[in-house]
Order: sequence, then structure tokens, then C-alpha cells
Amino acid sequence: MLIIYACYGGAHTSPMAAAIHLGRLKGDPLPSLEDILNVQYFDVLATGDRGRVFPVGTDELGNQVYILGRGNYQQPIIQAVKSGYMLAGGDPRQIMFVNTLKGVNWPMRVGGFLSRRLGLISLGRMVAAIGARWAYPKLMEIVAETKAKCAAGGHRHSPSFSFRQE
Repeated sequence: MLIIYACYGGAHTSPMAAAIHLGRLKGDPLPSLEDILNVQYFDVLATGDRGRVFPVGTDELGNQVYILGRGNYQQPIIQAVKSGYMLAGGDPRQIMFVNTLKGVNWPMRVGGFLSRRLGLISLGRMVAAIGARWAYPKLMEIVAETKAKCAAGGHRHSPSFSFRQE
């Protein structure tokens, strides 16, 4: 199965969720800011990267984990990814899109704006990391739900995964 953690820009909640999923980010009860800042792809992707799927790793069950920034074009991006996977010979029902926008908070939005839009990278990245630390418990929940679905095999037979915003 391919698990694609997706958010607006692919720079904060989706890399965090992927790192949690793969056991690369842990905290008791929260990870350090340094650990967050060292997450692969954290606050790195730019506007031009939206719609691109980035590999992050393989989990303990053999599922491939990816991240995706989908911007405002949620459904067309998902359809394009599914279509591309199908054209490459894959079964699009084996893709699980996971909405990580539920974990976004205002410091992450402000930090992303400062870093990605205004070019104030050091300041923006630190503000985004503080927000990511606050979001960690919610992202842990999202990942736990995703892993439970994978372990149960419940997604394998459903033709699509709900990717609505909440």
C-alpha cells in the first residue's frame, strides 16, 4: 500500500505525520524543537512542489510512505496521482490519502507564511516548529488511525479514501 500524507503545502503537517508513522519522530510527551527541525522535508517544499509526491520511507508492514502538498486543488491532485499510478501499472485502490490539515494551527500557518512566502526562513521555520510541536498530539492521532486502517487491511478493498477537510 502507498500511504500519502497530504496537506496544503506539504511542508509541515505531512512531513511530521510521515516521520511519526515511520518512527523517526518521537517524544515523551513531545519531541524537541531540534527533532522537529530535523524532520525530512520540514519547511523545505516550495509552491512549485505542490502536486509532487515525495518518498519518505517504508513502514514496518512494508507500506510505502509519501508526502504531498496539494494546495487548493485537492480533488484534481488526488485524481492525477491515482491516474499516474494506474498508468504505471499500479492499482489506485492501493493508495491511501491521509489529510493532515486537521493538525494545522495558527503558528504553523504564520511560520509557513514567514518562511515560504516572505523568505524569513530562520524566523518562520522556528515559529512553524513551535506550532508543529503543539500539533504533535493531533498528528499522533492521525497516524494511529492510519496505521490501524493499514493493519486491519480495511482500505485495500475500498475504491477511494475520504479526503475531506474537517
